[in-house]
Amino acid sequence: MTWTITFYNAKVERETLALPPGVLASFLRIAELIEEFGPDPGRPYTAPLGQRLFEIRAKGREGIARSVFCTAKDREIVVLITVIKKGNKLPKHRMETARKRMKEVQDGR
Repeated sequence: MTWTITFYNAKVERETLALPPGVLASFLRIAELIEEFGPDPGRPYTAPLGQRLFEIRAKGREGIARSVFCTAKDREIVVLITVIKKGNKLPKHRMETARKRMKEVQDGR
């Protein structure tokens, strides 16, 4: 049984699909792994962030991106945010946005 990946909204989908080509290719490869094997194939592809959040760790020649996601009902994974990584940690306000969106997704929006 496979998993389905969706996006929180159209803006998150556009941001994700606008990643630089090498980073996007990495994201798409990892997404295929997640669809086949589930939400946590492990490092270097994904990592748990705690509080039921995970990150997709996409990397290409152009840089590094992180997409934070959560699981929803019926084997669905929802990408909550996507950011180009510029420091060691994701910005605090972006993580707060991801937590808020996760709550909305898990409460049925």
